[in-house]
Amino acid sequence: MGAGLAEVIARADKQAIVLSRSQQSLDQMMKLIQGGLTKQVTKEKISESEKNDILTRISGTTTIEDLHECDLVIESVLEDLETKRDLFGRLDKAVKPGAIIATNTSTLSVLQLALATTRPESVCGIHFFNPATLMTLVEVIRAEATSDETITRATQFVRDCGKDPVQVLDRVGFIVNALLFPYLNNAIKMHEAGTASKEDIDTAMKGGCNFPMGPFSLLDLVGLDTSLAILNALYDEFKDPNYCPAVSLKQLVAEGKLGRKTKQGFFTY
Repeated sequence: MGAGLAEVIARADKQAIVLSRSQQSLDQMMKLIQGGLTKQVTKEKISESEKNDILTRISGTTTIEDLHECDLVIESVLEDLETKRDLFGRLDKAVKPGAIIATNTSTLSVLQLALATTRPESVCGIHFFNPATLMTLVEVIRAEATSDETITRATQFVRDCGKDPVQVLDRVGFIVNALLFPYLNNAIKMHEAGTASKEDIDTAMKGGCNFPMGPFSLLDLVGLDTSLAILNALYDEFKDPNYCPAVSLKQLVAEGKLGRKTKQGFFTY
């Protein structure tokens, strides 16, 4: 997600600074960005000069203080509340007054993150979908303490990036995941009950509902660990059995089979 965000922002003729925890992970991310752009050149979607122009607007660092002059920071770290709250506290000290600190969380409370800072009015959610370079929708999330100015600036930033913003209040799951994950979870439970194979369920939902991907392929793309975290957060909040994670999802995550990123999930890649 971090690599995708950097590319989206640089494509919008804005400067993007990628912060990573180590030089090794930063090098891997920069290599990922370069590789993705090179593929686009090969497919003749962009020219070599356009690729080079995009890359000149992306820089990397492992030092949080290097973000001081940023007007907006978007975090996309592990989907864990305490991990994110710790980062928000450090970002609050590192970036200049008036800068927006945004979270790309897909489920967690934006207000809880905002309260880890001294500027809750400048904190909001800017939830891009994966892959950020292709998906056009972005949820702009307003927490209770978020100011109108912050939402206006965040929404304009999303539009400047060529994306389609929708504004939503700070509710667990926001719009898309609150509606999507009961469907994904019930698809797993349907397979567990022996109703149909994973392949046939995917085929049925693509052909019957005109979805671009079936539920199992989508779960593997999102990441099974991320999917489990989202379902756990939704279930903790609403106690709806539709959100209670399916057994086989929990088992795959425990085995380290997380989907496309580990080459094995519900399917093998």
